[in-house]
Amino acid sequence: MGLKLMRRSISQKSQHRWKIKVFVMVLLGFFFGTLVLMETQYSRIRMLGLLSTPTVQNPKIAFLFIARNRLPLDIVWDAFFQGDKENKFSILVHSRPGFIFNKVTTRSAYFLNHQVNDSIQVDWGEASMIQAERILLQHALMDPLNERFVFISDSCIPLYNFSYTYDYIMSTPNSFVDSFADTIQGRYNPKMDPVIPVQSWRKGSQWAVLNRKHADIVVKDERLFPMFQLHCKKKPLPEFWRDQYVPPDTSKIHNCIPDEHYVQTLLAHQGLEGEITRRTVTHTSWNILANKERDRKGWHPVTYKLVDATPMLIQSIKDIDNIYYETEYRREWCTSKDKPAPCFLFARKFTRPAALRLLTMSVLGLYHEETSNS
Repeated sequence: MGLKLMRRSISQKSQHRWKIKVFVMVLLGFFFGTLVLMETQYSRIRMLGLLSTPTVQNPKIAFLFIARNRLPLDIVWDAFFQGDKENKFSILVHSRPGFIFNKVTTRSAYFLNHQVNDSIQVDWGEASMIQAERILLQHALMDPLNERFVFISDSCIPLYNFSYTYDYIMSTPNSFVDSFADTIQGRYNPKMDPVIPVQSWRKGSQWAVLNRKHADIVVKDERLFPMFQLHCKKKPLPEFWRDQYVPPDTSKIHNCIPDEHYVQTLLAHQGLEGEITRRTVTHTSWNILANKERDRKGWHPVTYKLVDATPMLIQSIKDIDNIYYETEYRREWCTSKDKPAPCFLFARKFTRPAALRLLTMSVLGLYHEETSNS
C-alpha cells in the first residue's frame, strides 16, 4: 500500500514537472513569437515610413517659347539649361501646327518633343499671338511644380547663367509685367467699353514672367479676350491697302497690337497691379536711328546681326539698372532681393549668326559659372 502511494506521488510529481515544462515552452514560444511579430511590424512600419517620406522637389520655371517654326538659337539655350542640375525648369514650345521638334529639327535634346500638340497659326499683330500664349500657359499649368512662367521669343538669348536667372525670378512672389498707361498712341478702341474701361487700358512688352496665380487668371479669362479678338487689331500696312477698305483719314484708325496690351490690361482690370513688378526682364531695343534699313519705323525693334554681336553690346544691356516710363513719369529702379540689380535677364532680337558668335566668346561662357554679376 505504501509502495503504491509512493509510485502515485512520483507519477504526480513527474506530470507536474511536465506541465511546467510545457507551460514554460509555450510561454517562451509566445514570447519569441511576439518579438518576431513586433520586429516584422517595426520593419514594415519603417519601410512604409521611408517610402512615404515626401521627396523635396524644387519649384520650377516654365520656359514658354513662341516660335515660327524651329528654334534657331536652340544651341545657345542648350548651354544655358546645362547649368541646372536640380530639375528646376520645364520647356514648352508653340510652333506652327504640325511642326515637331525631333533630332532633325533641333540640335538640343532639351527641346525634343516639347512642342504643344494644339498649336495654331500665329500672325504678328493679331489676337492669335495672345491665344498662343494662353495655350502655352494652359499646358504649363498642368505641372503643379511650375511656379513661374516665362515667355521667350525665338530670337531671344539669356544674359546670365541658369542659377542667377532662377534666383532672380524666384526671389519675389511678383510677376514681372511691363505695364504703363497708354495715353500717347491712342490704341484704345472705345468699342471695348464698358467691358474694358479706358482706366484699365495698359501697354507694355508681351515678354512677361507670370506667377502661377496670374497665369491661371490669363487662362481662365473669358471676358476680356473676346474683346481683344473683336476690337484690338493692327493698322493695315500700306502694301495691303489695295485688298482692304481704308477710311479716307487713316490717322483715325486704331493701331492696336493685342500682345502689347492683353496681359497688362487684364491684370489691371482685375486690380492686381500691386502684385506685379511693372517692368519686363527681357531687353528690346526700339532705337529707330540704330536701324536705318527698316521701312516700318517704330513697328519692329532693332535686330542684332553678326557685326553687332560684341561683348560691349551685351555689357551695355547688362549695365542698365533703371527704366523710365514717360506716360506715368515713373522711373523703375531695378532690384533683386531688395538690392540694386540689372534690369534684364534676356535680350532680343538676335539673328542666329549673332547668337552663335556670342556663344563662342567669353560673353556666353558665363553660363557654366556658379554665379554671375553684371
